[in-house]
Amino acid sequence: MSDQYTETTSVSWFGRLRRSVGGIVFGLILLVGMVMLLFWNEGRAVTTARSLAEGAGIVSSVSADVVNQANEGKLVHVAGPVETQESLTDTAFGITTSGVRLRRNVEMYQWKETASSKTETKLGGGEETVTTYSYARDWSSVPISSAGFKQPDGHQNPPMNIESQSFQIGSAKLGAFDLQANVIGRIGGARDVPVGPDVINAVRVATGGNQPVSALDGRIYISYDPSRPRVGDYRIGYSLVPLGPISVIGEQQGTSFDAYQTVAGDKLLMVDTGIMPAEEMFADAVTGNTLLTWVLRIVGLVFLGVAFGLLLAPIGVVADVIPFLGRIVRMGTGLVAFALAALVGSITIAFAWFWYRPVLALIILIVGTGIFYGVSYLGKKREAQGGGEAAAEGG
Repeated sequence: MSDQYTETTSVSWFGRLRRSVGGIVFGLILLVGMVMLLFWNEGRAVTTARSLAEGAGIVSSVSADVVNQANEGKLVHVAGPVETQESLTDTAFGITTSGVRLRRNVEMYQWKETASSKTETKLGGGEETVTTYSYARDWSSVPISSAGFKQPDGHQNPPMNIESQSFQIGSAKLGAFDLQANVIGRIGGARDVPVGPDVINAVRVATGGNQPVSALDGRIYISYDPSRPRVGDYRIGYSLVPLGPISVIGEQQGTSFDAYQTVAGDKLLMVDTGIMPAEEMFADAVTGNTLLTWVLRIVGLVFLGVAFGLLLAPIGVVADVIPFLGRIVRMGTGLVAFALAALVGSITIAFAWFWYRPVLALIILIVGTGIFYGVSYLGKKREAQGGGEAAAEGG
């Protein structure tokens, strides 16, 4: 049994040209999609920023000990310990504990396929690609279908019969307030929980009683030898979001919380682990909004470059009749694609600013224009002075 499989494929120059022309359609779709993403992202950023500013200006911090009906429908900030009478139970494996959320994390030892390719352009514009498929065994939390492997023989994965699963309490209390799923589901802070030998019998029964079960390093192994696992063996661990203090910002609805609809457009329901003042929660949300805005901008610009690269790809393929000439042309089209992405992306973002933030955009435009003309004026003045001094020296 070989753990590598090599495949060599060839594409003619006409085949490459036809494929690159077909890529123009996808490039156009990607171009339109990224322009829409960049435009939408600026609007989303503005709406979220205004909503957070609105919320920060009207939120009231109230005690968790009593529900004041005067705050009904208002945006409130409440902090305190989470309490519940419910327990978390994984009935299949006999695990019972207290907390907010328990997760069973299941991994199976499986074959994985990785591929690496090396492409060489031939004289005349054709391409030859050598792809090497490598196979290795590793733990994976998702089932890997070996049916899609290039060489499935000798690399068969069994079905994954034990799955990961989450168990969450249905209700809890935050002082006098009731916590429902919309708040409970946002509570984070999960940590690994070690599992001991006391659950081995329950796991053995749950798996049919005919497989070896052991506990090692805080996890359950369904394996003959955990130190040398075989394909089809299982490794099971648990993580727990414990009961503890949380901070909530949301609309007071009766004795519970709901998302607050701002005038700016967003709904606000924020949950953080630990006791945090409202100011800090809003500051973190503002930082998160800024980070997301820049991430989406970068993603949009990168894929704009990909889109223009696809649109210009046929030029490089045509030049590939002489391979070294094709490399030079593709380098040039790559630079052009980058420049076009920067230009179109900047114009899209600028237009979005005029659309969503006209006053700020106008101020920036005026300041930018002033700086441009100021620098130009100083340059011309210095040039004129230099010319005058030269004339005086000549005289």
